[in-house]
Amino acid sequence: MANILWGNVLAEKIKDKLKEEVTLLVEQAKRLPKLVVILVGKDPASEVYVANKQKACLKVGILTEIIRYDEKIVEHDLISKIEELNYDDSVDGILVQMPVPKHIDSDKVINTILVEKDVDGLNPMNVGLLQIRKPCLIPCTPLGILELIKSVEPNIAGKNAVIVGRSNLVGLPTAQLLLQENATVTICHSYTNDLKSLTRQADILIAAVGQPGLITKDHVKPHAIIIDVGTKKQADGKLHGDVLFDEVEPIVDHITPMPKGVGPMTIAMLMKNTLKAYYQRESKDGI
Repeated sequence: MANILWGNVLAEKIKDKLKEEVTLLVEQAKRLPKLVVILVGKDPASEVYVANKQKACLKVGILTEIIRYDEKIVEHDLISKIEELNYDDSVDGILVQMPVPKHIDSDKVINTILVEKDVDGLNPMNVGLLQIRKPCLIPCTPLGILELIKSVEPNIAGKNAVIVGRSNLVGLPTAQLLLQENATVTICHSYTNDLKSLTRQADILIAAVGQPGLITKDHVKPHAIIIDVGTKKQADGKLHGDVLFDEVEPIVDHITPMPKGVGPMTIAMLMKNTLKAYYQRESKDGI
């Protein structure tokens, strides 16, 4: 039987450690880190995500502000607000909850966020810095994936890592992080021939497609580490991952559940990034 990688448990440990750091700032009478989250419209899933982020901030001690806009807000007004927050010295992190309404250019929104405050790690400058292995704010989900893997396998140098999915949000930045850990990385996608032959070679298999049940027992190598990122609500009203958990779990050594796997780690990494942005800005200001 596999060891279940409960992301929610690891995430709480990480937030507890971050809370200790923030408590020390309070004791030193220093300014507290602040995260601003902008939510456009009333998408139910986005409401849940934002509420979870606010709850995490409260636990860690990070100040948080939720700015809500009607879905009919014009793009110019949203951009102007982000620019205002860019120059607000009390704000360390800015996050615009995606998706935004179709009449708003999400790329333009992301590009407007100051690179030092881009705690989602999606600004092209941060993306580029990650590629050339320079200090930057790293996308939260890939960072959480790496933390999960290293919690059971601290040294992954030389391991075969296969990522199914090549999105800018998960697949590509995860590949870069694993390369920086000296793993041998293969990226698979919808044009990949004979997916099974590649995934069966993986010491570490990361599924990030959003296609429930894509990865079966026939896709995995015995004793592998399986990270299931894909999530999609099915007809039964429940969230399902890309991995057929019941089939795969008996074969491998470590596997994330769905839910309570990668999701909680993403939020924990958002807290970590916000604190990192705070430290970087304070250091730059000479405080």
